[in-house]
Amino acid sequence: MAGTRLDPIDRKILAELQADGRMTNVELAKRVGISAPPCLRRVRTLEEAGYIRGYHAKVDPRELGFEVQVFAMVGLQSQAEADLSAFEARCRAWPLVRECHMLNGEVDFILKCVAPDLSTFQSFLTEQLTAADNVGSVKTSLVIRCAKDDPGVPFEILEERLNRSA
Repeated sequence: MAGTRLDPIDRKILAELQADGRMTNVELAKRVGISAPPCLRRVRTLEEAGYIRGYHAKVDPRELGFEVQVFAMVGLQSQAEADLSAFEARCRAWPLVRECHMLNGEVDFILKCVAPDLSTFQSFLTEQLTAADNVGSVKTSLVIRCAKDDPGVPFEILEERLNRSA
């Protein structure tokens, strides 16, 4: 299990930063029970190892004028690796696509899209997404409301599992 390579202090650092990435190193060190210099070294090591990919502000899309959020389920005509990679590259270039996940099963990809209004999303859908090479089908679902949007991973589940196996 990948998380077991980290010691309890590293996991606590990650959990604390996941909850509040803006806290100072001094506050973080206090919360995890170590002094500031080794805490900073651990954070830098976690960043370099790829456990921490970055720090972001969680913005409210609606407050910023992005009233529409849509999940698009995309089926491709070909699932050859070159075609999958080409579609992923295309998704990275589309600003309205905020997340792109490849799935197994009936749907090849699910895209999380945001747009200021329905007409903007509709234009993207018809002029770019469905018109893209290798796209065979697209089904969309408009988000009515979000009941949960937690960042990261549930560290408490990992800790429970590690404690049971110890």
